[in-house]
Amino acid sequence: MESLVAFFLFAFVASITPGPTNVLVMSNASRHGWPAALPMVIGGCAAAATIVLLVGSGLTRSLAEHPQIQRAIAWMGVAWLSWMAWRLFRSDSLGDDERALGRGRGFTVAATLQLVNPKVWMMALAVMGVFVTPGAGQGGRVALLSLIFFLVALPCMATWAWLGVKAAAWTRSPGRLRWFNRAMAVLLLFTAWSTVVDMPLL
Repeated sequence: MESLVAFFLFAFVASITPGPTNVLVMSNASRHGWPAALPMVIGGCAAAATIVLLVGSGLTRSLAEHPQIQRAIAWMGVAWLSWMAWRLFRSDSLGDDERALGRGRGFTVAATLQLVNPKVWMMALAVMGVFVTPGAGQGGRVALLSLIFFLVALPCMATWAWLGVKAAAWTRSPGRLRWFNRAMAVLLLFTAWSTVVDMPLL
């Protein structure tokens, strides 16, 4: 029971702290409200929980055994996030913002983002090392942790969407929208690169 409480706190901290997906959820919610943000929230949480499940099931054990694969995933993710940040930085209108964030494909965008998000993979590997003991019952334990992570991540990511909705009134003018997009782009870039700042290229 104590380990589950510790994992609950771990999942909360991992989900509520700034990250690329949270930044995009907030930005999308500020543009289009809850209807557009909800699929992103569900997609992001489901993908993160699935990664925990996959890492725990051993399907991606090579990540732990071959650090170069971890680094390759991390750098590909950072490259894609940097491209998204650049598009968001250059968007000056609502239409530009829709194209940058892929409105209408929120679930897919958020899920894909989690798959290439270095923070999520490092978190999943940490979960396996700290909260899972190899042996009988490991599969059930991993499934339980994956479910808990999903349930904890939902309100955390929804909080970021709520912040975006609250910012909507401030971004109604084109000038403020432009600066908001640029601020979100810089934050997205920072959160992406902070995960690999000490990581070697090879």
